[in-house]
Amino acid sequence: MSEVDILYQIANLKEIDYKNTLIITSLVELLIEKGLISKKELIKKAESLDNYAISQNNGIM
Repeated sequence: MSEVDILYQIANLKEIDYKNTLIITSLVELLIEKGLISKKELIKKAESLDNYAISQNNGIM
């Protein structure tokens, strides 16, 4: 695989990551605007999932 191919794949992954981040952010904002979730609930859930992931990784190592 050439360096050009690798750089193209990296650029493509960056574009995909941007689009995924944009859609997730849009969905979260819509849920908050519609009063279905609050920012506080979202942050609490994110922290909970992050702590769970960390605890799972610590068990593996």
